[in-house]
Amino acid sequence: MSVFNQSRSTVIRLIIAGLFLVIIVQLMNLQLFSSKYRELAFNNAVYPKVKYPDRGIIYDRKGKAILNNTIMFDLEVTPSQIRSVDTGYLCRLLGIDTAEFRKRVITAIVKNGRYRPSIFEDLLPPLVHARLEENIFKFPGFALVERPVRTYPFNAAAHIMGYIGEADSNNIKSSSGFYRLGDYVGKTGLESFYEKVLMGKRGVEYMIKDNKNRLVGNYENGKFDTAAVAGRNLRTYIDIELQQLAEKLMAGKVGAAVAIEPKTGGILAMVSGPNFDPNMLTGPEKQENFNNLFRDVSSPLLNRAIKGQYPPGSTFKPLGALVALDEGIITPSFGIGCGGAYHGCARPVKCTHSNPGHAANLRLAIANSCNSYFTHIYRLSVDADKFGGVKNGYQQWKKYMNAFDLGVRVGVDLPSEDRGNIPDSSVYNRVYRNTWSSCTNLTLGIGQDMMTATPLQLANSMCIIANKGYYFTPHFVEKIDNETAEDTIMNRYRVKHAPLTGISDEAYEAVISGMQDVVEIGTARMAQIPGVNVCAKTGTAENYKIIDGKRTKLKDNSMFVCFAPRENPKIAIAVVVENAGYGGTWAGPIAALMMEKYLNDTLRPERVKEVERVAGTDLMPGWIIREQFKADSTRAVNWFRMTKDSSVLKRFMHRDQRVDTTRKKPAPLPKPETRTTLFRPEAILPDKPSIQSKTV
Repeated sequence: MSVFNQSRSTVIRLIIAGLFLVIIVQLMNLQLFSSKYRELAFNNAVYPKVKYPDRGIIYDRKGKAILNNTIMFDLEVTPSQIRSVDTGYLCRLLGIDTAEFRKRVITAIVKNGRYRPSIFEDLLPPLVHARLEENIFKFPGFALVERPVRTYPFNAAAHIMGYIGEADSNNIKSSSGFYRLGDYVGKTGLESFYEKVLMGKRGVEYMIKDNKNRLVGNYENGKFDTAAVAGRNLRTYIDIELQQLAEKLMAGKVGAAVAIEPKTGGILAMVSGPNFDPNMLTGPEKQENFNNLFRDVSSPLLNRAIKGQYPPGSTFKPLGALVALDEGIITPSFGIGCGGAYHGCARPVKCTHSNPGHAANLRLAIANSCNSYFTHIYRLSVDADKFGGVKNGYQQWKKYMNAFDLGVRVGVDLPSEDRGNIPDSSVYNRVYRNTWSSCTNLTLGIGQDMMTATPLQLANSMCIIANKGYYFTPHFVEKIDNETAEDTIMNRYRVKHAPLTGISDEAYEAVISGMQDVVEIGTARMAQIPGVNVCAKTGTAENYKIIDGKRTKLKDNSMFVCFAPRENPKIAIAVVVENAGYGGTWAGPIAALMMEKYLNDTLRPERVKEVERVAGTDLMPGWIIREQFKADSTRAVNWFRMTKDSSVLKRFMHRDQRVDTTRKKPAPLPKPETRTTLFRPEAILPDKPSIQSKTV
């Protein structure tokens, strides 16, 4: 053999040996090091069935489950496993079209990858679930997964409980990947605040699939399965019967009611009106229901108990009296002569009483709710010589208000609480160019001007008076089941705050006696309960709203605060009913019925009739009808401009009118045929030479 041939033969052998070496190395890599094909094979034969945990149950003070769980099913998709799916049949079962099918699959891939399960359709109606369960083998890549769903046995406490929803990108990011797509998290209410307690821990059950994609058994007899761990339960102070009564009484009304146990800070009931059934935000129709609630201009999703900001009106007067007493500005025997108005400043403040002696001392002034008296003692408090000027005096007065938890967040165990408003002196400096006096904001003395408070703050201020200076931060949850030292979230609610215990018992007794007189001889006689000494204060606060670009004065807000019994307070209540007039007309009866129900655990027969009278009265403001029409018709116009679909627009058009859809700005909207307002045109305030504040 020639040298040339020997050289060529060696090269061929080396090439063949190299190829075999590459094959051997690749085989070793695939079998010993790489997990890619192992994972593909595993995913093709084994389905990781997520076991979602039951969220913790929430109980009321008597051990009744007011928030529980039931089981529904989600349809999950794993995009990499979709093969020969009868798309048309699946779409018919789900009530969607093929375009929506493709959109959902693409969304699952983008958000969660091809190899991880994602929710394709959540919370299937029972009929749809039954049909899918019979035919799921026809849809490779799809699986049915159990989902614990919230249920509300008493159909109550929507704003307190909150609702849960699928984790979004923000939830996933902030949890450092703990949450995944398909997990549910608390969005509002106690569900959100106590999420880490209620959520539990998901588990996984590995199931073997046959060649028809049917689940036929456990993989490795469940060796690699992990059990779901249920969330822990919450035990609350809520009295669900009191909560239901309060919601019934607030039906057809805008406002809020809050009841607190003064000795513990435990919230017994909290209602915001308009209200809604919490079961609307669970189950397959939750998104549609949420959209309807969101579009409602009366804002049923808004918790006015912690976010509604109202001038407290005359319900503030006991607080102003305590400030003046503690600073030594007045004594309980201090009195003034009031002929029906306060004339200490350029503009008089009118009073609803003019009979002699109605403000002869503090107790009488509270009982008769004399505007002149409390305007006067406010000015005396901030103008006192010891402060060296009204600005310093005002800042000292503001410190008292903050000690009463006005103008600051109370710290309730709900998200998104508002702080109300006790303006700083810098605000008045800016508004009045650094030249203002106690006459500028004298109506602060009767709970008006720039002062606003939430119903929760007003109820808590009554706890402070009832306890003579101390309080516990208002909260719903008394304890967590299986509580540990790591549950520090509860620590803040077990601290006794005593910011105003330095005020003398004599001062508290003078104010409390005046509040008892309000019930016995004053404007709150409807709140009397046989055998119980009730202390209360009515209020009628001015109410303004911007309507059609004008600051419009509406009917006054009805305000009421109280606590009882005087000797050993067990309940403190604040009620606000918007556009309802005098405090004793609507807010007072609501609070009185709540108080009697809680203290006696029942209502007298004649009081049951009163419940029906109050609950059956619709006090919804008239402007809501018109504002709803404007909002709905504007959306219809915008929808038409985007889609050219006039089906929604037609119901807002009269036969002889058309909505201009070509202009950039919406044309003037046609007036609805129903009545749109309850207020009179003259309610738009002109400049007046005097201030008239109905704050009884």
